[in-house]
Amino acid sequence: MTQSISDSGPRPLAKDSSVKAPVVQCRGVKRIYQQQSIPVHALRGVDLDIREGEFVSLAGPSGSGKSTLLNSIGGLDGFDAGTVTVGGIDLGVLNSAELADLRLRKIGFVFQAYNLIPVLSARENVEFILQLQGVPAQQRRERADDALASLGLGDHAHRRPGELSGGQQQRVAIARAIVTKPVLLLADEPTANLDSKTTSELLAVLQQLNQQQGMTIVTATHDPIVMGFTSRQIAMLDGEIHQDTMSTP
Repeated sequence: MTQSISDSGPRPLAKDSSVKAPVVQCRGVKRIYQQQSIPVHALRGVDLDIREGEFVSLAGPSGSGKSTLLNSIGGLDGFDAGTVTVGGIDLGVLNSAELADLRLRKIGFVFQAYNLIPVLSARENVEFILQLQGVPAQQRRERADDALASLGLGDHAHRRPGELSGGQQQRVAIARAIVTKPVLLLADEPTANLDSKTTSELLAVLQQLNQQQGMTIVTATHDPIVMGFTSRQIAMLDGEIHQDTMSTP
């Protein structure tokens, strides 16, 4: 039986309401790709818990498995063995439509390439995901404007992506990701196209979302600047967790 994704949410896996279940729980997660008939083990039995309010970086070189793990947590990529739960929802039992609904309602995404719609204004880009959720027009506009204002873009709502700097475009992408109030924010190399000054400014925004709003954030990165802003650094190597470190950013 598949689980229904709705605003009320499915029954959580943790039965004891006094004990908070992890926002993300991975157990024995494996992912194998075929490259010219040769199996490539992208994930080798990953076990991971991420608690509510954590700011986590998945770090490692290309091919370490960090982006594969992030995509598996976000329901963007499948996995071949093990279990992944997000907000108490077992991703492995969901069909493609249910995964799409989970991504729409429960998870915010920020990508390296921003993924903004060029012909839409900043406000319209942020509104778009609310439109997909069926939020009424006036409420969509108010929530989009609030999200943009919280990221210092209140005066840029009418501008299209091509009229914004790289850092401003990424802030629009963050506004779009958080406007739905997701249980989890995932960011894949969010600063890769930015200079060091803009990178630090953007990371300060994410840090503020984490510390002031308690948003759970997981970012995949190879940038030591990003790791310096997160409170937990998970180093990956050859599809496995090599080191897991807590720090005060």
